[in-house]
Amino acid sequence: MQGENLTIWSFFFLEGFSRYPKLEIVLFVFSLGMYLITILGNSTLILITILDPRLQTPMYLFLGNLSFMDICYTSASIPTLLVNLLSSQKTIIFSGCAVQMYLSLAMGSTECVLLAVMAYDRYVAICNPLRYPIVMNRQVCVQMATVSWVTGCLTALLETSFALQIPLCGNLINHFTCEILAVLKLACTSSLLMDMTMLVVSVLLLPIPMLLICISYIFILATILRISSAEGRSKAFSTCGAHLTVVILYYGAALSMYLKPSSSSSEEVDKIISLLYGVLTPMLNPIIYSLRNKEVKDAMKKLLGKMSLHQTHEKL
Repeated sequence: MQGENLTIWSFFFLEGFSRYPKLEIVLFVFSLGMYLITILGNSTLILITILDPRLQTPMYLFLGNLSFMDICYTSASIPTLLVNLLSSQKTIIFSGCAVQMYLSLAMGSTECVLLAVMAYDRYVAICNPLRYPIVMNRQVCVQMATVSWVTGCLTALLETSFALQIPLCGNLINHFTCEILAVLKLACTSSLLMDMTMLVVSVLLLPIPMLLICISYIFILATILRISSAEGRSKAFSTCGAHLTVVILYYGAALSMYLKPSSSSSEEVDKIISLLYGVLTPMLNPIIYSLRNKEVKDAMKKLLGKMSLHQTHEKL
């Protein structure tokens, strides 16, 4: 097929890891295992934050949103990857590509904003504990979560709509998903509007939230160091440690993908980073919060105990 407009392409070829056929089965097992753990871990975290009254707090409201985003983010691309790893025809239809691009951008952008919101929540909880119930009341938390979703979804809609209007000179995407940067490499001509949109959105969703997170943690660290008791310092560190670990993992992967010099020799490395960014981080989030948070561990034990008791009664 030939043409100057994207609408001519009814489908795209996803090159993925087809250059390494022997590696594909390994990647399939690896990706499937991590995807199942991601779905199970994040679903469990959402479930316990809903069922356990002790977790009806702002931090766990945001954490539930984060887990839901991780499920949506991985489900947007990993099932297609799994199918293509076992298939000789690695294709995706145009509408599927558009949806995949939008969902990946929307979930990733929303998470950038939400991580900054979660950092502010920790700042208020530790630096202004007496005012915390007033400042972070239920209505404010819902509004902050809503702003995160609206910001991420609208910026993703803007980027996706512009990207899909650019004429493409081919339909072979050198990636395992319809990642926007990989699709834009097929553009026949450069678009100043698209470049400016990507730049503005990248600045809004990467450096600015990172700056807000850093400022929050500077104040948090200063407050923690002023706590006299070792037990108090340990408790304060534990409430922030999980969030800070997730921030480092998420932004480390995102910055390595979007704010580094592009070169043809790094395309295979980009795919590996993108795979880790898309599967490893969402899988680790519930594990990190479970291992570093006593309340989550207690809630999980309580839920497992109820399930075990229910099964015992059914057998009797």
